[in-house]
Amino acid sequence: MFLHTCVSLNCVRCNSVEKKIYVHLNYKIPCVRLLNATHQIGCQSSLSGNVGVLHVLESEENLDWVLRSGPNPPYMVILEYRLFTRSIMMKLKNGSGRVAGVAVVAPNTNPAAGFSPHNTCPNENTGVYTEKYDPTMAHCNVTVWNPLGNGLSYEEFDFPIFSLKDDNETQVIRQCYYDHNHVVNGSAPQYPLCAMQLYSHMSAVTDTATCMRRNDINFSLNPDMVCDPLGDFNVWASTRPINNTAKGHKNGESVVIAAARLDSRSFFFDIAPGAESGVSGFVTLLAAAHALRNVTQEAHLNRTILYTFFQGETFDYIGSSRMVYDMEKNQFAVDLDNVHSVLEIGQVGLRPNSTLWFHSDPVSRRNNSVNEEVNELIKKLRAAATGLNVSVEEPGFSQPLPPSSFQRFLRARPIPGVVIEDHKSAFTNRFYESMYDNGEYLNISYPPNMTPEEQLEHITDTARALTEVATMVARALYAQAGGAESQLSSINADPQIVRLSDSYLWSNRFIFIDNICCSFLITFKFLPANLYVGVAVQQSEPTYLVQHLLANLTGSNRFISPSPPRIFSCFLPQLYYYFWVQGAAPPNSTERQGFCVRSTVRLSKALSPAFDLHQYTSTDYSTWTESRWKPITGRIFLVASHDLEMLTLGVGIGILLTSLLLTYFFSSKAEILFSSGREPATATY
Repeated sequence: MFLHTCVSLNCVRCNSVEKKIYVHLNYKIPCVRLLNATHQIGCQSSLSGNVGVLHVLESEENLDWVLRSGPNPPYMVILEYRLFTRSIMMKLKNGSGRVAGVAVVAPNTNPAAGFSPHNTCPNENTGVYTEKYDPTMAHCNVTVWNPLGNGLSYEEFDFPIFSLKDDNETQVIRQCYYDHNHVVNGSAPQYPLCAMQLYSHMSAVTDTATCMRRNDINFSLNPDMVCDPLGDFNVWASTRPINNTAKGHKNGESVVIAAARLDSRSFFFDIAPGAESGVSGFVTLLAAAHALRNVTQEAHLNRTILYTFFQGETFDYIGSSRMVYDMEKNQFAVDLDNVHSVLEIGQVGLRPNSTLWFHSDPVSRRNNSVNEEVNELIKKLRAAATGLNVSVEEPGFSQPLPPSSFQRFLRARPIPGVVIEDHKSAFTNRFYESMYDNGEYLNISYPPNMTPEEQLEHITDTARALTEVATMVARALYAQAGGAESQLSSINADPQIVRLSDSYLWSNRFIFIDNICCSFLITFKFLPANLYVGVAVQQSEPTYLVQHLLANLTGSNRFISPSPPRIFSCFLPQLYYYFWVQGAAPPNSTERQGFCVRSTVRLSKALSPAFDLHQYTSTDYSTWTESRWKPITGRIFLVASHDLEMLTLGVGIGILLTSLLLTYFFSSKAEILFSSGREPATATY
């Protein structure tokens, strides 16, 4: 008991000493390592973490202190967001011998200037526009879609880069710098200096082929994997039940695919709001699907509408390429012969002068039958926009398709299709695939002093605008599926459903989803969504969310039950997907009324075919993997001068040697030193 108490007291003392030495960073989002067929990108620290003296960079001219004149390298550079540019980051990269790492202070509001760490030509090597398809349109020769792209997300840095929130913790870091490291009149600061340690060591190196090979050579019972393929699940549903058990071609079935993407990314691992690039499109499609629920159940349409939400499109079209591959191999519910046309909703959140653009592929339209179908679809879209606050236009006939999932279908065969965007040529999105592509950028805001309950009823200007787009999409899909033109005016999207864009991008989305979709998502955090696709070993939050939202918005309630039924014995799992919903409590009651929802919602793999085929150097499919890592940590502390450290080490070694000599001396002379105190062995009493 005494020993246990001593150990406990020693642990408490160790913890208290550790807390006095280090200040740990709570909010820290790292840049992580990704790999593909040819190389690696991203950031990492050394195996023991990178340590450097703090330096707050105040201007680009101040870089000389970090890269050349500063007397205490390596430095851990603190960057304000306005200095997080390609020019500065590449200078730090090239001077990495004096740079231990970078911490970027994320602003609380978006910057005025545009910023996109993505490439200027997204997915240029895996889209339809190759040298073989049409060399004049390959590599964005006609249109540079993302002119603000600086390519930082595709650079490799051999030091860690973290994002920090601009809050009290960041103020502590700044204060530590100004108290100990601040340069005054060009003179070097005196020790002790404020230092930072960042730990984000990555296990994978070189490329995807290398890391996947290392995954396969583990012989232990618990193999130590070094990387995982990027991937998730596509979400799809149909207006008529399709037998999902019998794969491949369906005789007499004609399908209109309505598509949107689910994912986004930014430079940092866990920050991918994707407001304009992702959310605006898939929320519009969800609202359109809801608007069509009743009318498609009542009418007998010639064609089936297939709502598809693709995952992993940011990384060389993972989701759409997988669906096309499955259709070609008869591993999906329908095949490409069943596909009549495609209507894709892209970036539609920013509409200058309320204009939407209908993009199509000029190469496939050289085929007369494809051209006629595209013209017919555009005609229906124009008719659907009549009476709405939406003006629609077509770009020039020579304008290629923007980056879109539809391109992967065109790689397989000529299919009629249109991609709806809010830009004619270059993106209007100034923050494409960045941390700033958020709700603020879409002008999603609420009047001051509004309670969360009042926010649930408030319709923002963005929600109103997307409602108009969703109504147009729903009407056009209905007409494309063979619906009567006389019914179009009765099809209208619900602005409360479109409010998902507001709720999904802000921290109140849990409350709103609880209200709309009957409280089955009880584990979600009060945080803005992260649309990064993640690795294929688990289903992401956006996928789970959209799967159940789509089921609620397009399905039907079968029966009310206070608790989940044990089995669905009388149902048809090959045609429908069933799940039990906790339900909402009626007025003046605390007991929720659960019910069963029947829908046609399904999940299909969004994993690149390259990993099933073991073609890790494929040029046809995505080969992106994510490195595994140990826990991400960061902390600041005071560091003594090198001379003082050497002196302390020398004194410690001297004390150790002295103690060893004394121990040897006393041990060798023990018989002499301690013999006088002994009593004779024959002594008696």
